[in-house]
Amino acid sequence: MGLIRAAVASAGKTLGDQWLEFFAADSIDNDTLMVRGVPQKSGASSNKHGHNNVISNGSGLIVADGQCAIIVDQGEVVEICAEPGEYTYDMSSEPSIFKGELSDQVQAAFETMLKRFKYGGDTAKDQRIYYFNTKEILDNKFGTPNPIPFRVVDASIGLDTDVSLRCAGVYSLHVCDPIALYKKIAGNVTSVYKVSDVSEQLRAEFIGALNVAVAQLSELGLRPNQIPAHTEELCTYMNNALAQKWKEQRGLEVVSITMNSVTLPDEDMEAIKQAQKAKLNADPSMRAAQNAAATQDAMRMAASNESGAAGAFVGMGMAQQAGGGVQGVYEQAAAAQQAAPAAGSWTCACGEVCTGNFCPKCGAKKPEGGFCPKCGAAVAAGNKFCPTCGQEL
Repeated sequence: MGLIRAAVASAGKTLGDQWLEFFAADSIDNDTLMVRGVPQKSGASSNKHGHNNVISNGSGLIVADGQCAIIVDQGEVVEICAEPGEYTYDMSSEPSIFKGELSDQVQAAFETMLKRFKYGGDTAKDQRIYYFNTKEILDNKFGTPNPIPFRVVDASIGLDTDVSLRCAGVYSLHVCDPIALYKKIAGNVTSVYKVSDVSEQLRAEFIGALNVAVAQLSELGLRPNQIPAHTEELCTYMNNALAQKWKEQRGLEVVSITMNSVTLPDEDMEAIKQAQKAKLNADPSMRAAQNAAATQDAMRMAASNESGAAGAFVGMGMAQQAGGGVQGVYEQAAAAQQAAPAAGSWTCACGEVCTGNFCPKCGAKKPEGGFCPKCGAAVAAGNKFCPTCGQEL
């Protein structure tokens, strides 16, 4: 028994003569995963027995775009077809597979089942046709009921901390293995099997995999607000995490994910802001700029309020004294910049810091090799550490 394309049916026999029954799935909506095919009978049909569990030899079958059809004989899948077109059911032909865009995993599973399936020439007593929705199933909403741990690493400010984030959005999926879907969860349904029938289970498994995928995103050094821009990587991580539960056990696969919101608790946001402020305060130039801005604000307030001018100037003086004075902070920043060796500089054996190829003090030539990025001392080629300050190179 097998399916053959209607275009290569026996010559001299019209479709009206051969198709005793006609099977098709007129419409499969976005919520439908699988629907049972029933004969499309009309008054002109020559098949009057009315038994829906027997497929007459020569019956017709239509597979539309975005659909996959399987034939189940005595509870075992014996035919699968995912290529759009017209087909004729012929009991004299060998079992066939038209897998269309389905993965090679489907063909391997089909061939394995055929090794165990035994059939004779007689028509079986229970034969059914099921249609699967292989289109992208959209608008599956998700949200994290509990916060997901996320590691925030920012080398520029020395930040390495764990925060809790919540996210919500939608994802899409599609049926990638109809045989697995039928054998593992759908079974011999009487009419239709919908996404809503298994949505709660899918949502719980999706959120569990999301925890793993978000943890992998954190290893890329992303900040929480950058996650929505990396949904492609997120899909890859999600499918890897769901490979066994969904692809192998459900026959399903995630196609795309859209993040509508990613939020952090107020205390976590405040901790990140404090770390950023601490980094700014550690920089003398940034401290000087902040003190200068505060001084200008105090002067503007004094000028606009005559009665409070004296108090404003007193407060301004106290702020300058507490911060060492604006000029003092700028002098600290300049001293720090002068203390740091210039880029490309080197230290001569006489102690002079040089920038050219010869020492201006003793005339010694710039040695071969490199220079320490920390102290500027000459380092012979092949050394892994600076001989002067021990800086790793």
